[in-house]
Amino acid sequence: MSRIRTTSRTRLLVAAATVALAGFSLTACDNNTGLHVEGAAPAASVTTPSSPSAPSPSAPSPSVAVSGSGPVAGKTTSTGSRPTAHGTTAKAPVSSGKPVTCEGSNTKTVAALLNRPLNHMLLTVTNTGSKRCYLYGYPAVAFGEAQSVPPVIEESKPQAVVTLEPGQSGYASVSLSTGDGSAEHGHTEKSLAVYFQGRSGNESVGSGAHPSLPSQGVYIDDSLKVTYWQPSLDTALDW
Repeated sequence: MSRIRTTSRTRLLVAAATVALAGFSLTACDNNTGLHVEGAAPAASVTTPSSPSAPSPSAPSPSVAVSGSGPVAGKTTSTGSRPTAHGTTAKAPVSSGKPVTCEGSNTKTVAALLNRPLNHMLLTVTNTGSKRCYLYGYPAVAFGEAQSVPPVIEESKPQAVVTLEPGQSGYASVSLSTGDGSAEHGHTEKSLAVYFQGRSGNESVGSGAHPSLPSQGVYIDDSLKVTYWQPSLDTALDW
């Protein structure tokens, strides 16, 4: 009986061990299978963090590069070309239009008395037209009923003809009197006419300008003289 029991126990133990091993084996297989299956799911979800590396070679990265390069290139090209086109269009009338002579109908003339230099008046001529105009020579000014124009200061002649684009201004100064009473025929005038010269400088062209003077008028004498038209205010005030 003891031998049978021993044998039975041995068989039972072996069977139990076999079952245990089988169970361990199954558990291990299940774990492997589970890790594999579970590993696939985390790998897919982990792909999201690691997706930056995965998408770089995959479709998302190329599509971003293409869409990124497409719009940028399109915007850069179109934006760059449009301002250039607009700029060219805006400048075309000025550069393509035939230049004209500055005169009363395409300019505005303003006369202003100066504190420095003393006894001087500044003439400012602004191109109000749509074309470039040439401001030739010097202003032929006539105060009151004067029948002649004062002489020009030859030393003030610029190196080139003053050219005014639309909106730009040219300048000339008028020396009204000596201020010390050394000149003759001093008197006060309340009106002024400014006439413009042509290319030859021997005649007036177009219409004249009639800028207003201070209500008290301006004092002039025989020393009256003018400068040539100047391209800048500072240059005009040098004389």
